[in-house]
Amino acid sequence: MRIGSEILLDSPYHEEEENLLDLRNLRNLVRHGEGIRLEFKMKVKFPEKIIKELVAFANTEGGHLFVGVSDAGVIEGVKFAEEEQFLLERAIEKYCFPVFTYRAYRIRLDNGREVLVYQVYESVDKPHFVQLATDPHPICYVRVKDRTIQASKEMKQILRRQNDDGISFAYGDIERFLLDYVRHHGQITLAELAQQAQIPMWLASRKLVLLVLTRVLKIEPGESVDTYRLN
Repeated sequence: MRIGSEILLDSPYHEEEENLLDLRNLRNLVRHGEGIRLEFKMKVKFPEKIIKELVAFANTEGGHLFVGVSDAGVIEGVKFAEEEQFLLERAIEKYCFPVFTYRAYRIRLDNGREVLVYQVYESVDKPHFVQLATDPHPICYVRVKDRTIQASKEMKQILRRQNDDGISFAYGDIERFLLDYVRHHGQITLAELAQQAQIPMWLASRKLVLLVLTRVLKIEPGESVDTYRLN
């Protein structure tokens, strides 16, 4: 079992995180389906594709990955859990950086198979990346509902700076326009701010990031574009 040292956070799974899950608690969590803190995989066939889920948990709110559970929530287990664990942890060590805190263990089923459990803690050292040998560019992932998506440049800046102290912004014409626009339309995107305020994209990006870091706005990451709303 690999155990990290980060402090457990309050969450819907707080009770289960204090102790290792047993079969009863596993069934209870699986019954709720995949979500922002739960992901199911049948097996570790392509570990390079699975590690992005773990990185996304570390970058977001933490969570559990169950290997041996189908997308439909059928708990079948895996026959050679130790081998599956070896493959996945080798991929974590090889392709993920910086290191994140997790623990891995196995739950034995009545059929003799096992479910491999990865419990990932929300990191204080964000952002975390996956860099495969086939791709020269590291990729940052975050969790949105039951999906893992690639983080935008703005999201990566927010993750990197969200624990910084003393972040502030000057309330000027752009900020006034931006907040009025969001109040009227409910949301705004980076491209909309640049176009409507007639400012360059880099400046629009900077304004949005600062307003998220100062908790005036909140960011909702998307597959193709992020959305910003009042916090």
